[in-house]
Amino acid sequence: MKLRILLAFALAAMCVVSATARADSESDLKAKVDALQKQLDDLKAQLNQITTTVQQTKQAQQEQEKKNETFLQRKEGLTFLAPGGGDVTLYGQFGIAIDTTTKGLNSSYAIGGSPVGDMGWLPAISTTPSYVGVRGRHPFGPDTNQTEFIWQLEAEIVIGASAGLGESNSNNSNVVKGALTTRDSFLGFAGQDWGAIKVGKEMPPYDKSTARFNPFAGMLGDYHIIMGNTGGDNRVEFGTRMDHSIWYESPNWNGLSFSALYSPGQNRSYDSSNLSAGESDCAGGNAPGSGALPPECTDGAFSNAFSLALTYQWQSLYLVAAYEQHDKVNRESDTIGFPTTPPADTQGDPNDVATENAWKVGVQYVFPTKTTVGFIYEKFRRDVPAYLEYQNERQRSGTWLMASQAVTEKDVVSAGWAHAGGTPGDPGQHNTSFGPNPDNEANMYTLAWQHFLDRDTSVYLNWALTDNHSAAHYDLGAGGRAVTTDCHDASELAAFDPTQNGGAGGVSGAGPHCFAGGRLQGVSVGVNYKF
Repeated sequence: MKLRILLAFALAAMCVVSATARADSESDLKAKVDALQKQLDDLKAQLNQITTTVQQTKQAQQEQEKKNETFLQRKEGLTFLAPGGGDVTLYGQFGIAIDTTTKGLNSSYAIGGSPVGDMGWLPAISTTPSYVGVRGRHPFGPDTNQTEFIWQLEAEIVIGASAGLGESNSNNSNVVKGALTTRDSFLGFAGQDWGAIKVGKEMPPYDKSTARFNPFAGMLGDYHIIMGNTGGDNRVEFGTRMDHSIWYESPNWNGLSFSALYSPGQNRSYDSSNLSAGESDCAGGNAPGSGALPPECTDGAFSNAFSLALTYQWQSLYLVAAYEQHDKVNRESDTIGFPTTPPADTQGDPNDVATENAWKVGVQYVFPTKTTVGFIYEKFRRDVPAYLEYQNERQRSGTWLMASQAVTEKDVVSAGWAHAGGTPGDPGQHNTSFGPNPDNEANMYTLAWQHFLDRDTSVYLNWALTDNHSAAHYDLGAGGRAVTTDCHDASELAAFDPTQNGGAGGVSGAGPHCFAGGRLQGVSVGVNYKF
């Protein structure tokens, strides 16, 4: 009996203890749940705060993007992000030089007498090729990495003289130097897989394909003085900038690339004697009547033009082949006054309008010693009737040999030699007679030392000599310099003068006079800066 009572008491005690323990456990669990709930409430508040902050930041970004839609955002250097995608880049080059040059003419000649003015050494300050440009691209279409609209506007800068029309005693131009788009400017489309198509004006493939062969670009002795220059005038016929053109540039196919340009004549005249529609100068340069000629485009103006180039780059080897053709090239002014001209015409022989073309091949190699050597062979042809060959000075061969050596990390020394071959005929100059097989070959020698102050800035010293045979008149400085030393003396340009002959009018001046056979020479110190 006592045992039962004891067991019952023990069981009751255990229940009490168990109940008490359960009550304590439930109390602890409730406390933990309450603590967890508080943590959840705090976390929810923080999350709400973060969400609000993100929304505010996103809204602020959207508002800023709207504000930036009318402004360019800088990407890197002088490249800026453009609204709607793509970018815009500002670039340019400035250059100026101090020269001293001589025409190297005799004091007098058996034909033509004495040159008028100072033919000796003359100092000058010349702007070398200088420009400011802006170019841009705008991707579009389903694959914005493949196709884009491209554009470029480039203006010539005249640093050493006032901007304006080109005026001299040998040629005149109506093109305003220093105006926007006086240099390479275009609109077009480009794709990584198929290349680019551009419309505007540009240096043609014939010139661009061999630009790397010319370490004297813009200096005295630039290779354009003979290469691409058929008659030796102070303007280049082949490989010069072509207005109103359309061209294609291929992508690089394992080192092989191709480019082609077409420039329509835009000329209603059958003989290219009118200005091209929309232009201010005759095709090929100079205003109508330049050089005291009749007021037409009869001094090298042409109609349609084509330019092609094929290049191949394999490691240090570069190969190029190029071709250019000008249709209906009008050179009637070369026959003015000749007794063989049928019929007699103050404008010249109307049959002196013919196709001219040029082709060249070149090879360049860079040795491990940082020595670069290059060679170009060039050939010009003018298809005139046989009886006009006596004045055909536009058909000849030409060669160019260059070498450049990096002496230090900042110094490069270059040398060049160009040779102009003889031509079938010559229209004659002030001190020479016209006729077939003239002695009008020429050689040009150029030396230059260039020191780079940094990646973008360089100074240079260069010397050049154009050694003309007795009937040749190649110049010194053609190809981009503002000041050119050529064959002309200081004779007054022939022009109509209404005050002569008692008010009836007449011609004053007898120039320009071009004296062949000059030994032109010059020394130049200059600075170039690119950005």
